[in-house]
Amino acid sequence: MSRVLYRLILAGAILTPGLLSADTVVEEIIARVNNQIITRTDYEREQQTLKDEAQQQDPSNAAKMVAEGQKDVLRGLIDRELLLEKGKDLDISADTELIKRLDEMRKQMKLDTMEELEKAATAQGVSFEDFKQNMRTEIVTQHVIQREVGSRINVTKEDEQLFYDQHKSELERPEQVKLSEILVSTEQAGDDQAKIAAAQAKADDLLKQIKAGANFEDVAKKESQGPSAAQGGDLGFFERGKLAKQLEDLTFGMKKDAVSDVIRTKQGFVILKVTEHQNAGIPPFTDVEPRVQEAVYVQRLQPALRVYLKKLREEAFIDIKPGYVDTGASPNQSKPIVTAAAKESTAKELKKRKKLGVF
Repeated sequence: MSRVLYRLILAGAILTPGLLSADTVVEEIIARVNNQIITRTDYEREQQTLKDEAQQQDPSNAAKMVAEGQKDVLRGLIDRELLLEKGKDLDISADTELIKRLDEMRKQMKLDTMEELEKAATAQGVSFEDFKQNMRTEIVTQHVIQREVGSRINVTKEDEQLFYDQHKSELERPEQVKLSEILVSTEQAGDDQAKIAAAQAKADDLLKQIKAGANFEDVAKKESQGPSAAQGGDLGFFERGKLAKQLEDLTFGMKKDAVSDVIRTKQGFVILKVTEHQNAGIPPFTDVEPRVQEAVYVQRLQPALRVYLKKLREEAFIDIKPGYVDTGASPNQSKPIVTAAAKESTAKELKKRKKLGVF
């Protein structure tokens, strides 16, 4: 593989020539990966993301999760830069998939244009450009990992069966139903009985279409006014005790693929479909084979990815500011050499980030 190796400077901070006074520090640089820089702002932003995600996933253990993840923050940032550069080498473009994902998001939010999506993001205090860049980064790194590492992992039926036998207790599940819905909302109707009656009539007509053979998911995508419309009405799984008593008694008594009558709820008139009905206990292997296959794949992917990233580190020029540690470092990594070209390249990168409002 051909690679352009960039010479990097060793200073801990960069001054922007011609824009600021000689003693004004624009941003502290804590690491350099080939021609890319990682700043203290990048590092602190990643730390905050770690805290936010830990709080969302498990509030009671968030502090422990953050403490465990803190040591690998810089490693993750360096991993990302290495994968992005590899993506360039492989001519991987995220543009088409990015547009597709944004369009799916637009549809889920029931917005007519991308401009409306951008306005919605801005209204919530989210930089749309930053959001798109993060999504683009995720797409590229995922493609690199799949092409360079994942494609080389082979999971056999024997591997899956062994994993299933060893993890049966973890696969045990309660009784649950998977539901899809079609909602005709009455939230805007208030006490207007004519509007409520019209909503019920529409729901009755949609149910009639489904009983006549119309596809439930297609009707949901076209007609449902619920947040799950873009997914064909899919609401996911519900265990006993997670639904209102009226809905639980109804849906847990339905068989797979059964469709309910029109139900009056606070939100409006709902038609429910049971897409799966799972019994309590350890599911048979055939029911969970896709999950088992994915679990074995992920189990093997992690160490294989670390080996691959170690190799990328050995082919790169990486410099870390004293006081910071890359827990993924290899003893065979090269140290950068100071050159005027590298200094100019880094200064340009900082100016670019400043112009984009990154810090």
